[in-house]
Amino acid sequence: MAASTAASASLALPGVAAATTTASPSVVRRDRPGLPSGIATGDVTSQSAIVWSRTDRRARLVVDLTSHGRFDKAIRLRGPITGPDADFTAQLPLRGLRPGQQYDYRVAFEDEYGRRGETQTGSFSTPGRNRGVSFVWTGDTAGQGWGINPDFGGMIAYKAMHDTRPDFFLHSGDNIYADGPLQAEVVLADGTVWKNVVTEEVAKVAETLAEYRGRYKYNLLDDNVRAFNADVPIVSQWDDHETVNNWYPGEILTDTRYTEKRVDVLAARARQAFLEYLPMEHPGGRDRIYRKVSYGPLLDVFCLDMRTYRDKNPAPGVAGDVAILGEEQANWLVREVAASKATWKVIASDMPIGLLVPDGTEIEAVANGLAGAPGGREHEIAWVLSQFKRRKVRNTIWLTADVHYCAAHHYDPSRAAFTDFDPFWEIVAGPINAGTFGPNTLDPTFGPKLEFVKAADFPNQPPSDGNQFFGHVEIDPRTEVFTTSLRDLYGKVLWSKDLNPAH
Repeated sequence: MAASTAASASLALPGVAAATTTASPSVVRRDRPGLPSGIATGDVTSQSAIVWSRTDRRARLVVDLTSHGRFDKAIRLRGPITGPDADFTAQLPLRGLRPGQQYDYRVAFEDEYGRRGETQTGSFSTPGRNRGVSFVWTGDTAGQGWGINPDFGGMIAYKAMHDTRPDFFLHSGDNIYADGPLQAEVVLADGTVWKNVVTEEVAKVAETLAEYRGRYKYNLLDDNVRAFNADVPIVSQWDDHETVNNWYPGEILTDTRYTEKRVDVLAARARQAFLEYLPMEHPGGRDRIYRKVSYGPLLDVFCLDMRTYRDKNPAPGVAGDVAILGEEQANWLVREVAASKATWKVIASDMPIGLLVPDGTEIEAVANGLAGAPGGREHEIAWVLSQFKRRKVRNTIWLTADVHYCAAHHYDPSRAAFTDFDPFWEIVAGPINAGTFGPNTLDPTFGPKLEFVKAADFPNQPPSDGNQFFGHVEIDPRTEVFTTSLRDLYGKVLWSKDLNPAH
């Protein structure tokens, strides 16, 4: 991308200077700002992206942006100054990008004297017409006591995802396990030892803002994760473990590990750390996580937040409405999906809608495990599905994680107790570096049929046994066929399906 006047103007942001720069070798000096957590991009669209990084002192984020590796003709964008109030993280929105273009970016921070420190480079591509789309999705990173094991190569499933060269990565929630302390060693069933890297912040449950931040910093110690983040933009969701297991607003904890029992206090700290460490757009305000990410004419991704607006987890037999999306988000989802012009509409759901996920004697997810008409949280999903049908929405795919195994479910009203909807697929992936469980019970209300499942051999099976899973999607630009597959720790395809678009 030539550093022309027009290009500089199109990328200029309020309060952000743009200028050409000449590439120079990176020299890491301890008296200059470092990059201890790598670099990342997020929420890339045809004309925009967010660049993220973290440094180790008060400094200004600087991004050199170019195409085809020509850093000698890069545009330099000077972003915000960061400090301890943001845990030295910084994000810079890029606007006026060209559709269908590969960009290379170089990140550094400038100290108060204008001296640039350590630099790192990455890349991303914007969607465009006549270009295919590929992406990966999964959830559940560093859970159930399984952290970064150097003897195992670290979080190697991130390398397997990286090797597919996706356009972006949809993290379906549980980016961290704030409620799951890590121990230095875990003895496995065969007598061998899993060895975790352990930092102070991950040795106990997270309660303070520093401890929540420390969980994100911990994951970014992994070489596989940092390499992946540099090249693959992330679309981030959250679920429960970014705060505490199975939480809902207003909950008061009885867990004796916690000195702070008010979940609302913990969730506010958790949300701040989530928003600091994950690059994302905020079309509905800084604190809103649900949003649409448009990825060209073939795909729109609708990211749900099934945590913030839910009611108290109900008993299975509750018949009345129990929120999991909340009225405002449910209306937003129907309105935005119905208005979408993209061929495929991915509903990125941080929890499955057809699997029973209990919380003791109560219900954690949507399904209540009972046959018959919708009850509890199923009412809200039934309304959404019926609205999709009424508004003649086509080509919706629900992608999710949460249950720590992989599966493919096909929903059809001919098999269902509730019939006012069109058939659709729900594909489940994960975990990516956590304990494997499952399978869970399918609820019959929406008529799901199990087409594929690969679950744990025993509860909390370690990553070293290979049962870690991610999903992969490729959309053909000519036929618009949506090819989805489920893959294991090493990238082996376990199941695949070609879905033809309806017009």
